[in-house]
Amino acid sequence: MRRHHQLLVAAVACAGALAVAAATPRLAAPAQAAATLTQVSGFGSNPGALGMYSYVPTGLASGAPLVVALHGCTQSASDYYTNAGWPKYADLYHFALVFPQQSSANNATECFNWFQTSDYARGQGEALSIKQMVDYAVAHYGSDPHRVYVTGLSAGGAMTAVMLADYPDVFAGGAIIGGIPYACASDLTSGLTCQYGATSKTPAQWGNLVRGADPGYSGPWPRVAIWYGTSDAVVNPANATESRDQWTNAWGISQTPSSTTSLPGGTTLQSYDDSSGQPAVELYGVQGIGHGTPVNPGSATDQCGATGTYYLRSICSSYYTAQFWGLGSAAPTASPTGSPSPTASASASGKPSPSPSPSPTADQPCFTGNNYQQTTAGRSHQSGGYTYANGSNQAMGLWNVFVTHTLRQTGPNYYVLADGQC
Repeated sequence: MRRHHQLLVAAVACAGALAVAAATPRLAAPAQAAATLTQVSGFGSNPGALGMYSYVPTGLASGAPLVVALHGCTQSASDYYTNAGWPKYADLYHFALVFPQQSSANNATECFNWFQTSDYARGQGEALSIKQMVDYAVAHYGSDPHRVYVTGLSAGGAMTAVMLADYPDVFAGGAIIGGIPYACASDLTSGLTCQYGATSKTPAQWGNLVRGADPGYSGPWPRVAIWYGTSDAVVNPANATESRDQWTNAWGISQTPSSTTSLPGGTTLQSYDDSSGQPAVELYGVQGIGHGTPVNPGSATDQCGATGTYYLRSICSSYYTAQFWGLGSAAPTASPTGSPSPTASASASGKPSPSPSPSPTADQPCFTGNNYQQTTAGRSHQSGGYTYANGSNQAMGLWNVFVTHTLRQTGPNYYVLADGQC
């Protein structure tokens, strides 16, 4: 309990999670590749004082994509490189990897400082350091500046949201794993509120924070995947639906899913399509797992990673994220005996075939009441003393008669926050 408290104070987003070795030894390369993880110096002014590590597959052609992968608290670049599965797909689909690394001098438990305004504003601190790493990769590896993506776990997931909001002109897509919406916090205290209870805002309020991060930018917005474990006790799972609200609103699309699909590892995928019918935001809920990166060790194409502390056997999140971003072209190979079998069919592109989501209601009525009234009326539910809208699972705050919200019904037993919008 004492150790958990210490990490809680220093880490915020990780809050006692991700206790993996923070050292960064030189690694052996994957068996099929001659490349290895390499430290890079002199990549820019580096105002956030971060380290940069890269993995560039041997013979990588100019114009290849780039993926930036951000570790969680007490982790390191080498730890995330070893366990999360990304090098396998860098070799298979031909792209470069950059792994930023935090230091104990910046944060006692080596968490990215996603909650400090000096580090999460465009053109400042750690956010600018990571952007400079991208610039270095484009200049030195020949990475395609139009196909740059970012992902991360926990504090790295929260920092992923920072990079997507601050630099939508740089990143074509992102994947937030066990993370927190952009600008949810501005200091340690508010960070703890975001982490444990989630912060209830309307989609428009969340979207406005993104739009304000880079004033004057009007799109196109990054395509965002959001991953969470339904049993996450470190970062409240409601942060995932708040992140969903933030990015669907930035895109100007509905918070009602366009399709719902069952995937391996007890995973439910909800897709939110743009005006052209392509998924702009995807929400992956992994049933029963806690706080960590979902992995599925094995040799099949849709298997990756190594299990360990906060690397949780369920589904290869890196594979499905790569497919969402359009980095891969091959469908998954057959899973070996004993591994989860997909419950959704796959197309030639590797994307699962969607099943329909609930049909929207015709008039989309609105209902205003306190959280107790909304729950007793069957429009929301309570868990751990907090209230969540049915269907969307948007956080509504404490379950009592003092907090009032307006809910709009967008489908059968599906409600979204609509304060001031009805």
